[in-house]
Amino acid sequence: MSEIIERYDRAMALKEGGDLESAVEELNGIVADEPDHVLSHSALAVFQEKLGRVEDAVAHAQRVTELDPEDPFAWTQLAVICQRCGRGEQGDQAMARARSLAGGGPGPGAAQPPSDDSFAV
Repeated sequence: MSEIIERYDRAMALKEGGDLESAVEELNGIVADEPDHVLSHSALAVFQEKLGRVEDAVAHAQRVTELDPEDPFAWTQLAVICQRCGRGEQGDQAMARARSLAGGGPGPGAAQPPSDDSFAV
């Protein structure tokens, strides 16, 4: 597994150096060897979206939710990727799942409790 970590770190260094294409190649190699490497799929979702590769971006974000279905961040990432890729309905569904996993709190636009001075410190 340490080889995978080294390869992942190399991919992140490539990205930081401005070589997004080479970072994607490195990450694709990792997921070819380790199909369940969550961090690589997560990074690929973001990088592919930045490169305008909608199908690949969404596929990697979905894979993250398959590998870690109880992680609200995974679903939030899928929601954001979908929104950025023009898949609003799919993004809304993913965000609803993220919220339910995070405790079911209200989302943006939900009614806020009345503000009064009883809560002032």
